[in-house]
Amino acid sequence: MTVETVSRTDAGLASELRLSVMRLRRRLAVERHPDNPLSLSQMTVLGTLHRHGEMTLGDLATHERVQPPSMSRTVGCLEADGYLRRRPSESDGRVQLVSLTEAGRDTLLADRRRRDAWLAQRLADLDPEERAVLRAAAPLLDRLAALD
Repeated sequence: MTVETVSRTDAGLASELRLSVMRLRRRLAVERHPDNPLSLSQMTVLGTLHRHGEMTLGDLATHERVQPPSMSRTVGCLEADGYLRRRPSESDGRVQLVSLTEAGRDTLLADRRRRDAWLAQRLADLDPEERAVLRAAAPLLDRLAALD
């Protein structure tokens, strides 16, 4: 196989994966918990804090790849609605630390449970070999998503 053929093959795989992952993402977004009033970007902030714990506004903005003023507005709305809390850092009172409240954690976990249940139901429709392929692919997809 020539380098040109490999490149075309990789480009085709890239296109297929992009389309499949985007379709799955859209479908999972539709399967959100019906009582959840939050946007997907707000849910991403809750998920980041759940995964990484308390963070500064700046670190949260960097992690989510948004400008600090945008993150400050998002955190302000989530804080006003009781999903997050802010407190000054003990080492530097000018720095705000953001963490989940119980309501934020409950909302995030209820939403995840609903989407996981939908996906588990779909996975049950696949044969064991297909599920094995997806089980092997999951860490690879995670690695691809983490690369910069």
